[in-house]
Amino acid sequence: MRQTLTKKKPAETGNRRARQFLSGFIVCLLLVGVMVQVQAQQPLEEPGQAQSKNMRLVGFNDLQGRSAYHPVIHRQGQRWIVYVGTRVGTPFNPLTKVREGNGTLIIDVTDPRNPTTLFHIPGDRQQPADTSKAQMVRTCDIGGQTFLLRSSGSSSHEIWNVTDPSRPQFVSTVVDGLTDTHKNWWECDTGIAYIVGGDPAWRTNRMTKVFDLSDPAHPVFIRDFGLVGQEPGSTVEPVPPPLHGPIAVANRIYFAYGTNLDGVLQIVDRERLLKGDPAPTPENLLFPQVGRLDMASSWGGHTSFPVLGVEIPDFTDNLFGRVRDFVVLVSEAIGYECREFRHAVFLVDITEESKPFSVANFQVPESSGNFCQRGGRFGPHASNESFTSIYYKRIVFISYRNAGVRAVDIRDPFPPEEMGFFIPAVTEKTTPSCITIDGQERCKTTTETDNVEVDDRGFIYIVDRASTGLHILELTGSARNIAQRD
Repeated sequence: MRQTLTKKKPAETGNRRARQFLSGFIVCLLLVGVMVQVQAQQPLEEPGQAQSKNMRLVGFNDLQGRSAYHPVIHRQGQRWIVYVGTRVGTPFNPLTKVREGNGTLIIDVTDPRNPTTLFHIPGDRQQPADTSKAQMVRTCDIGGQTFLLRSSGSSSHEIWNVTDPSRPQFVSTVVDGLTDTHKNWWECDTGIAYIVGGDPAWRTNRMTKVFDLSDPAHPVFIRDFGLVGQEPGSTVEPVPPPLHGPIAVANRIYFAYGTNLDGVLQIVDRERLLKGDPAPTPENLLFPQVGRLDMASSWGGHTSFPVLGVEIPDFTDNLFGRVRDFVVLVSEAIGYECREFRHAVFLVDITEESKPFSVANFQVPESSGNFCQRGGRFGPHASNESFTSIYYKRIVFISYRNAGVRAVDIRDPFPPEEMGFFIPAVTEKTTPSCITIDGQERCKTTTETDNVEVDDRGFIYIVDRASTGLHILELTGSARNIAQRD
């Protein structure tokens, strides 16, 4: 039997080919999507490329190539704004078409996939641009307006009105004449601020000046505070380590001293601090203290993030209870290429406040990425400081220098477990990190995640010391399931 072939009409042939092409295109897209997802989940071997596990990139802003330190996310009406403190530098500002000394960048992240730079406030306006910086930022809503508290250079702290984040207006200088400004804390409900810097009369380059900033235009000084031995006229030796920064919750303030050496965690009764005799005598400085942990000399206190009321899943309801309080205490890595003692993140049980005690620690294995060979610093720097219910008592985020940001499950703080990480890729703006060994300078280019913060939508924000920029992230996979759990 002879088979008869029927010739198809041109339109039918075209439609069939179009359907075949479309089907093939969709399959390719699905395969590419799978490949991209696999790439996002599997760490890459080549340093300089982005690496991740259970975390993916949502949006990016190059921060004008500025070396960044401290991001704070603030909701203003229907908008989400990130304020970023930066280190010394003088990059070009494409908004003003001139080079500006590093200060405070204001980024609209309402659409996290398209973060938009609104404004840059140059740093120390009283000093040359090449020494300009404004590392620290805090924000509060007061009287229907939004205010920014920031360090200005190394000598002062000031307040700006950022109700319109595209047009910030200077309000007041809180304090001037300091020697080394650093990381403040500002209570938005009371206006009380704990200002960090060095008073020339004190024996340390960083201590606390307490101010009432409930009227931002008229700061009111309350008192000075520090560790016994730092006060004027003391003869205590050695002088206790300098303050890095405080975090206040309810009637407690958690102070971290030492950053990378001789660390101290100090727990202070807030009411006693504010109402006690302000004269800086040893007795008056000790009066508000309810607990203190002196760390081994090789570790310091950079960030002291309180995680209170944790229900330990494997504890029974016995005499001591299964609900316990902790501080996530971070010791800062500062030595290039691991030329220092190995730093860690400590989980300190403070349920018995007078006797804080470390019960666990978290570290990233160096061998998991040959991080000591990548250049720059390897080790912890800081934790997030947001109390959003999405993550609080569940996941803490640790900036880990050239190992990016790490998401750590702390639902059971006794064995903290890493659930994910993200290491940004190197870009053309990433600046090399250089070290001199035996008189020879060696430079390597790597990203260095300096600080991390989260918002009430669940997005994670990291900024880069090596001038790479701002990365906006979200959790995926099993890590995301923890954050969403009721």
